[in-house]
Amino acid sequence: MVSNPVHGLPFLPGMSFTDSTKTAFHRSQTLDYRNGYAIARRPTVGIGGTRLQVNQLSQADLDELASKAPVITYGPPKPAPPASFIPAHVAFDKKVLKFDAYFQEDVPMSTEEHYRIRQVNIYYYLEDDSMSVIEPIVENSGIPQGKLIKRQRLAKNDQGDHYHWKDLNRGINITIYGKTFRIVECDRFTQVFLESQGIELNPPEKMALDPYTELRKQPLRKYVTPSDFDQLKQFLTFDKQVLRFYAIWDDTDSMFGECRNYIIHYYLMDDTVDIREVHERNDGRDPFPLLMNRQRMPKVLVKNGKNFPRCVLEISDQEVLEWYTAKDFIVGKPLTILGRTFFIYDCDPFTRQYYKEKFGISDLPRIDVSKKEPPPVKQELPPYNGYGLVEDSAQNCFALIPKAPKKDVIKMLMHDKKVLRYLAALESPFPEDKDRRFVFSYFLATDMISIFEPPVRNSGIIGGKYLGRTKVVKPHSSMENPIYYSPSDFFIGAVIEVFGHRFIILDTDDYVLKYMESNASQYSPEALLSIQNRIRKQEAPAAELETKHAEADPAAQELEAVIDTVQGQLKDHPCKGSIREAFQTWHKDASGYVDKETFFKICDSLNVPVDDSLIKELIRMCSHGEDKINYYEFVRAFSD
Repeated sequence: MVSNPVHGLPFLPGMSFTDSTKTAFHRSQTLDYRNGYAIARRPTVGIGGTRLQVNQLSQADLDELASKAPVITYGPPKPAPPASFIPAHVAFDKKVLKFDAYFQEDVPMSTEEHYRIRQVNIYYYLEDDSMSVIEPIVENSGIPQGKLIKRQRLAKNDQGDHYHWKDLNRGINITIYGKTFRIVECDRFTQVFLESQGIELNPPEKMALDPYTELRKQPLRKYVTPSDFDQLKQFLTFDKQVLRFYAIWDDTDSMFGECRNYIIHYYLMDDTVDIREVHERNDGRDPFPLLMNRQRMPKVLVKNGKNFPRCVLEISDQEVLEWYTAKDFIVGKPLTILGRTFFIYDCDPFTRQYYKEKFGISDLPRIDVSKKEPPPVKQELPPYNGYGLVEDSAQNCFALIPKAPKKDVIKMLMHDKKVLRYLAALESPFPEDKDRRFVFSYFLATDMISIFEPPVRNSGIIGGKYLGRTKVVKPHSSMENPIYYSPSDFFIGAVIEVFGHRFIILDTDDYVLKYMESNASQYSPEALLSIQNRIRKQEAPAAELETKHAEADPAAQELEAVIDTVQGQLKDHPCKGSIREAFQTWHKDASGYVDKETFFKICDSLNVPVDDSLIKELIRMCSHGEDKINYYEFVRAFSD
């Protein structure tokens, strides 16, 4: 084990020795427990209890080491980063100082002015210390104006110095390219910026005015002309003053005529008139701007003046007694010009003001000349001729090449090959037609009906197809909105009228019974009752059926059938348990008959649906006389 080197010797090979007397080589403990937690402890001695060198330094040495910078190892310390730097082109972006100035320019070639004052604006751009000089443009000045000095850094002297914003102030002169500019004012932003930088601004000065410009602002000398009216005075007085009238030319009375809009201009300077056409988009007319060129319009011609060849010669005062003037153009009055009668219905505001001042006419309201469009003609279909279906015949009125009416494809797919068949008899006053029987076939897919008469030998009537497949219209329905027979119209006892022939349904096939059972909501209670009676007749034994027909009363049979139907329909009605006690309480003699007023009062208290068609039929069958009702038979329909 190598021990510590002798004091003053370097820690190098050959400069240390081994302590042969040392016998302890244990390591000191570095773990400790405090309050139940394991804590690492820095060792103070090394192997064998030798004191570690790291702990042999004094507090002064430790403080010296803490403050000593390891320059040899890590190099010199790096300086702290400077504060964030914002360049001038970012800090002063779009910030411009504006100064109002002027300069004096000599005018050697003019007798009216010797110098000229030109007002300019000096702009100083803070982002790059550049300047520009711009002169506001004055209309019709005759001087090139605008940007006098483009944006650049301007030299202040011959030493290469440039103008800085610290050199600018109010009330000073600056020389730029040999011209001396006098700064008189600045804007608000410039004043705030310069004051924030500690620059004391001079008081503002008044902008110098150009003497020649001020001379031009003085009123011109007025010359008084003779009071006699002449053409030159009219030209000078009414130059560029035009009266505008809006007119229409209604030519609808002639063949292919129409109502067209025009604008009439009356020129006050020489009493001439022109007429302009008003074109609309896609009006189909050539875009000629003028109907009549500007010219004087004669109002009254001399005798035989109509024969004057105006197409090749101009009309003069020798051929005209009176010309059209401004007083002849009045809103609301017709005006005939070159054989066309124009109706003036409006004018512009200048024309109204002129008539008010010149002629004292203040009321020139606009006249509504718009024609109301006639109501659309309702397309009426011609009367039905009886051939084919109404929908097929109506297609000839909708298109030149008729198309087949649309079909309900979903219905055709759902009811394909589904046919309802009925047995019917012909209702006819002729005795030979009483025994004829017909088979009705109703096709659910297309709502069409076909009739077939089974042939009977030695009947004298040829059987076979009586009616081809077609839709049959119900009687008393209009041809515009035809109502066709539907499956709900076919039941035992129903009367079907087909093109003037009446048939009575006598029987149905089994598929009709199944269809009515699955679609009971489409049928009326009367139709369902007729089918129920047929089923009872089929299910009853033949002997019992004969006995029943022989002994029972037909009215009683019908009453029993109605009672059974009402029991099936009102089996869950809440009044079933109390209706008999209610009638016995009101009627003490127990005769079984009550008057109609008492009967309906009891039914109303128990919420009996007396408005139902079956209940009405039951009340009719239970009536006894004109004012009595057998409530014993009526109560049977509400008992289990």
